Amino acid sequence: MLVVISIMALATAGVGLAMRDGGQTQLEREAARLAALLESARAQSRAGGIPVRWRALPGGFSFEGLPRSAQAALPNQWLDPGTVVRGPAVLQLGPEPLIGPQQVLITHQSSPDRTVRIATDGVRPFSVDAVQ
Repeated sequence: MLVVISIMALATAGVGLAMRDGGQTQLEREAARLAALLESARAQSRAGGIPVRWRALPGGFSFEGLPRSAQAALPNQWLDPGTVVRGPAVLQLGPEPLIGPQQVLITHQSSPDRTVRIATDGVRPFSVDAVQ
């Protein structure tokens, strides 16, 4: 499953670089990629029984708690350097199967009025929603 999610993330990244389009579509693509990465780290956390946190950083993000080899396999930068996180920038991804409701809001520096939410209720996978 991890390999499939990693391939999906790389394919999404490749398509994102190949196609330059509107800001909202690009932001949604960034959010879908992040949702896939969060689910991958969540699965690794549960499988290994280790607590894992996702933390936003200036210009990127990090997965804390994973072994170095797993951290090296996951990207740590946004596809578009203008992507920024609004609000709380830390998510607890496991190791418990139920992690509690969590969300992260991302936007782009060039259009701060467009915001996308990546959220979970703690049971279901992370999903992407546009914020009005």
